Amino acid sequence: MSHIFRGTGVALVTPFLEDESVDYPALEQLVNHVIEGGVDYLVVLGTTGETPTLSAEEKNAILDFVIEKNNGRVPVVCGVGGNNTKETVAQVKALPAGVAGILSVSPYYSKPSQSGIYSHFAAIAEATELPIILYNVPGRTASNMLSVTTLRLATDFANIVAIKEASGNLPQCMELVQYKPEGFVILSGDDNLILPQVAIGMDGVISVAANAYAKDFTTMVNSALAGDFEEARRLHYRLLNGMDLLFVDGNPAGVKYALSLIGICKNVLRLPLTPVRDTTARNTALFLNTLQ
Repeated sequence: MSHIFRGTGVALVTPFLEDESVDYPALEQLVNHVIEGGVDYLVVLGTTGETPTLSAEEKNAILDFVIEKNNGRVPVVCGVGGNNTKETVAQVKALPAGVAGILSVSPYYSKPSQSGIYSHFAAIAEATELPIILYNVPGRTASNMLSVTTLRLATDFANIVAIKEASGNLPQCMELVQYKPEGFVILSGDDNLILPQVAIGMDGVISVAANAYAKDFTTMVNSALAGDFEEARRLHYRLLNGMDLLFVDGNPAGVKYALSLIGICKNVLRLPLTPVRDTTARNTALFLNTLQ
């Protein structure tokens, strides 16, 4: 199956300078690093990009900058979501040319019913012709979008084309794979589960780890999708400790520290996020040494 969102998407971090302003040269370096590492598409303004701390002006500038520096090499997906449906719809309608799709998180904090989740995404789908990737991440939203809701949306709206399923719930993932409409893409939101998830029929991942370990990570995903599970398994275990270290002290603190060690960006976050602990920093440095 060929699909624009199959394979590896990378949820880009937002690099900052010491004064916490956006570090655009580092962002350009990151874009080039992940594309050269083999990612299939870029995801801008997601959770990993510390989007809640960015102003509307910064979000627009970052998106425009990534589209410019990408220069058509791979598709660019923009994260647009929230728990105010009208505001989300307004943001979707204002997206610039050059955006290939939308990643939209299930409404957080409000804990809507399944009916509310369905109606929220229905309103977004009716407001745009852009392809939409649903995003289910119960650990952050405090509510789970059930497979029946996802499948209903996938069936009812032609431009709802994929889901980033980050529940970590393999039975739920299998329900999605088993009953999805033809052409609907099931993506992982859990880097350390992508190998078994491809084995059960999922189509790829939107990854945090691909920021730092782009070449090995994308090779692992591509090997699994091609049915070469021996090579995929080798790379999975080569990366597993490093993938887990990225989340010990939260995301994107872990991946920003790893990126600082390989010279891509500075280890600067905006509050309420703070840098990783010394133990995590030491272990990350030791892991990166094993990849040399």
